[in-house]
Amino acid sequence: MGIDILITILVVLVVGGAIAVGRSVRIVQQYEQGIIFRFGRIVEAPRTAGLTLIRPFGDRMQKVNMQIVAMAVPAQEGITRDNVSVRVDAVVYFRVVDPIKATINVQNYLYAISQQAQTSLRSIIGQSEMDQLLAERDQVNRELRRIIDEPTEGPWGIRVERVEIKDVSLPEGMKRSMSRQAEAERERRARIITADGEYQASKRLAAAANVMARDPAALQLRLLQTVVEVAAERNSTLVMPIPVELLRFFDKFTPSAGGGGEAKSEADSASMADFGDAVDPAIADAVAEAEGKKPISAPAADALEIPEVPAIPELSATEKGDIGTHPDAATTGNGIAPEAAARQETTGEDKPS
Repeated sequence: MGIDILITILVVLVVGGAIAVGRSVRIVQQYEQGIIFRFGRIVEAPRTAGLTLIRPFGDRMQKVNMQIVAMAVPAQEGITRDNVSVRVDAVVYFRVVDPIKATINVQNYLYAISQQAQTSLRSIIGQSEMDQLLAERDQVNRELRRIIDEPTEGPWGIRVERVEIKDVSLPEGMKRSMSRQAEAERERRARIITADGEYQASKRLAAAANVMARDPAALQLRLLQTVVEVAAERNSTLVMPIPVELLRFFDKFTPSAGGGGEAKSEADSASMADFGDAVDPAIADAVAEAEGKKPISAPAADALEIPEVPAIPELSATEKGDIGTHPDAATTGNGIAPEAAARQETTGEDKPS
């Protein structure tokens, strides 16, 4: 009977010792720190990495991860300072620098950092312009990190290491406007480069023309070289341009026509007649007189001949009548005109005896 009791006590002691050892031995990882709570109070500094012992009863260890945490901030919509609607998302990198503050002062520091990052991101959108969000991201990231880190490092024991803006979504209308602006800028640069190239080429061509002008044969040699280059293409048609300088070169050896400038002007006028319609000589003379190229013609020496008017034959006494009337008027047998006789018959006047 006594042996059984002794064995039972030994078994209880062994089991209790195993339980006590299991509750006392703790292992802290290299990236962690352990905080000891004794009856609800922190009694000492955090335990570092390795094997550590605590009291089996009354002590409790809470481990805090000291690694850098990368947290994605959900996309936030906002209006920039220049009244452009944008949608921005970011990434926050932070770590715990004081495990006691991160455990005591904030209930869930991961959720708290997430909410702080979202509100700070909306704030920085309203303070910045669209061009700053697109082109000056380093400055925006530094400002956003300062805004997030200011209320978290001191009271919460959490340090924000870095903040990066991932993407900035713009409206479709703004994207089209920016693409047109970029196209216009590229077109402007292309035109400037083309104009600069033409300017440099014109200077080179002017210098080459100056060198060729010293010897007219050089231009002829250049022409022959051009013909050789064109003929190398095996074309069926060969066009040979005649430069003006070559015509001037041959004009020096051409004898001038007699009569001076007057004969030359007449030849020019004759040659120009082939390129226009036939003109009335009278109209051409009138235009020449108006322009002062031809003197006004003198009046004709011979006067115009006026034909003689034939004589009018006189009427006889019988045709004229006894009384003088109009030569052209016809009379009746009484010597009265027919109109007067008719008037007397109508009015009933007495006829003259």
